[in-house]
This record gives sequence, C-alpha cells and structure tokens, in this order.
Amino acid sequence: MMKTAKVAAVLFLSMLPLGAISMGLVACNNDDENENSEVNDKSSAQAIDLGLPSGTLWASCNVGATKPEEYGDYFAWGETKPKKEFSWENYKWYNGSNVSSEYNLTKYKDRFDEKVDNKIELDLEDDAAYVNWGRQWRMPSFDQIKELAYKCSWTWTTQNGVGGCKVVGPNGNSIFLPAAGVYEGVQLRSGKNGYYWSRSHGSITRKISAVQSIILNFYSEDPDDTDWDAQRRCIGSTIRPVCTKEAIQGIANPMKYGKNDTGYYSVNGQKLAGMPKQKGVYIFDGKKVIK
Repeated sequence: MMKTAKVAAVLFLSMLPLGAISMGLVACNNDDENENSEVNDKSSAQAIDLGLPSGTLWASCNVGATKPEEYGDYFAWGETKPKKEFSWENYKWYNGSNVSSEYNLTKYKDRFDEKVDNKIELDLEDDAAYVNWGRQWRMPSFDQIKELAYKCSWTWTTQNGVGGCKVVGPNGNSIFLPAAGVYEGVQLRSGKNGYYWSRSHGSITRKISAVQSIILNFYSEDPDDTDWDAQRRCIGSTIRPVCTKEAIQGIANPMKYGKNDTGYYSVNGQKLAGMPKQKGVYIFDGKKVIK
C-alpha cells in the first residue's frame, strides 16, 4: 500500500468515534483474527445486497477493476497474483509437466498419495479476493455461485460499451458482470462469455477431478442458461468477491441525508464524492447505513 494511502486511512479512522471504528470496518467474514487480515483500502467496490436467501452481498466490480464493466485481473485458481500466461507449468500448486494429472498437485487434493490434504475450499492466504482487497472479502463458495445463477434474473446487455450480464436479485438490486472470458496460455478469449472463479475445487461435487475448480459461467447467446461448471485450475479467470450479511450486524436503519452530503465512505474507508447512487452498504457519520 502506498504511504499516502496509509496516511489517508489513518486520518479517516481518527475522525470516527472509537465505537464506530470497530463497527464501520467490521470484516465480512468470520476470519478477522487471521494474522494476515489487515484491512485493505485498495478497492472502492461496494457490497451490493441482491436480496438473496443466504444474505450474501456481491461486490460491484471485479478484483483488479475500479468500475463494474472493467474486466480486472486474471488469476489461476488458488493464486493471488495476476498474470497473463497460464499453464500447468507455471501453476503454483502443480509440480510436473504440462499434462493434467491429480498426482502432480501439491495442494488441494483428496486422493492418490501422501500429499492428500482433503481441502476442498481455498485457505485465506490463497484467496485472491481476501489477499488483494482485505479481510471483508472472499471468493464466492460453490453454494454462493449456484445461488447467484439460480435465484437471479440474467440479461445480456452492454455497459459503457462492454458486453456482459445484468444480474437482478430478488429485491430488484443488480450488479453487472462483464464477459471477461478466460486466459489459456497467453491467449485471452473475451467479449462473449464470462467465467468467474469460486473458492471451491471440483471434488466438492464428488464428480469432478481435483485438477478442476468450480466456476460461474454465462454466454451471450443464452444468458438464461447461466450455471456453474468446472475448469482446469491453471487457466486464468476473473473474480467477483462476496461478503456476508451476517457479518454486518448492527447496521443502522436506512437514513435520509441531503443529496449534497459528502460524508459517505465505502466500507473500505474510501471517501465518496457525494451521496452514493448504487444501493449497498456505506459508512456515514461513523455509522453503517444501507442505501
């Protein structure tokens, strides 16, 4: 984090009442005691409440993006640093040739040899959302991927010239997922399909090999057919983070402020230019509010 960003974060915290600091920057998961759980202000994303049964809140943009329509960064599953070349040979959790084999996996495997660890979901240190955005964010689980696919309406559209899907939740709120495609080797195929990593690998279904992990995928030709699938862990896909409603307890009831108010902050401590237009969770006057 840049020094100026750290100073800004300190100034922001110093302006809040002590009780509001712990409430305003609460982690959106139950892993906030992890040693690596430093609050990260690199993202200006908002947590959007789609009215889903689980209470899951979805981020307004991808990891590495600043706007909903930006593709953001591409990651191999279980890696936290973006890159632009993807293969088994340069995959972090693989030791072998460029041939898919569970025998050569070094982590997240559930069969075959002494390296079995029976991990079916990413550890925090391997979760790109958590590592890049901070402790309040996670990559979505298998169940959260399915819920978004099955409980929301999906419509192919464009936003600022970028093709993708508008995803409308049961409460009418929406997010935009750009058709960021997928990296295989050094080739990016984008513009018509969306592939978004979950934090679960294929063995969670008991039908898919551990060399594959669960993704959310959609296609421009038939957005209503959005579903989960599995892809090789070494390919490059985008990530749309989530946090949970349960972790945002004590949120104030919706509060009415003047349209010219400039006291709004994102949950990551970033000051907004004015009253937010997108529905979601914000901080105002040291209190969490839902717009």
